[in-house]
Amino acid sequence: MLTIKIGKAKDNDFVVDAPSVSRHHALLKRDENGSLFLEDLSSTNGTFVNGIQILKKRIACTDTVLLGKSPLNISEALNSNNDYIQEFAALKEVYEKYTAQKVRIQSATTFRTRLFQAAPFALPGIVGFVISFSGSGGMIFRAICLAIAVCAPAAGIYMGAQQAAKAPQQLQELADQFKIDYVCPKCGIFLGEIPWESLANKKNCSVQSCKAKWANRT
Repeated sequence: MLTIKIGKAKDNDFVVDAPSVSRHHALLKRDENGSLFLEDLSSTNGTFVNGIQILKKRIACTDTVLLGKSPLNISEALNSNNDYIQEFAALKEVYEKYTAQKVRIQSATTFRTRLFQAAPFALPGIVGFVISFSGSGGMIFRAICLAIAVCAPAAGIYMGAQQAAKAPQQLQELADQFKIDYVCPKCGIFLGEIPWESLANKKNCSVQSCKAKWANRT
């Protein structure tokens, strides 16, 4: 359980020095399931969530919170305790999308390359069938069929190579964006291709000067 004391007094975990804020104004709590709760501590000017005065309420970081007339940034309050659990949780989707797109690019490239390279080799058989079916076709017709039989495999190999050549660029672009998105929410260091679950098990950023909290310790 994470508890952050909020108010004007210097002994609070998160100090808000504003005229409408009491010395000990509110408590921000995160339970074991990651849910956030805000509790008013009998403040003089009240605590408001989305325009409604509350005594205790479950909240989200996107809610509009006022301590009296002073706005409270929930994310800043959490981060004052080096708590980046919510921001780190969002990286799970980043990692899952990256791995899914990577597999999709690799699979699509393999399939198309094989299709381009294999399909033309079936043409000689098709041409032979057409010739035998049409009987003694004219010389021009036979010449065209022969040209198709000779050139189609080469064209297929070329198109397959062209398709395969696109994959490295697509993968590089994907990796470049991943390096921007998959970073510690506090210090911004790239987290590599380490699965999100493995990082979550570490609980904290490994950078000594950061040590951002990524997950609750169980």
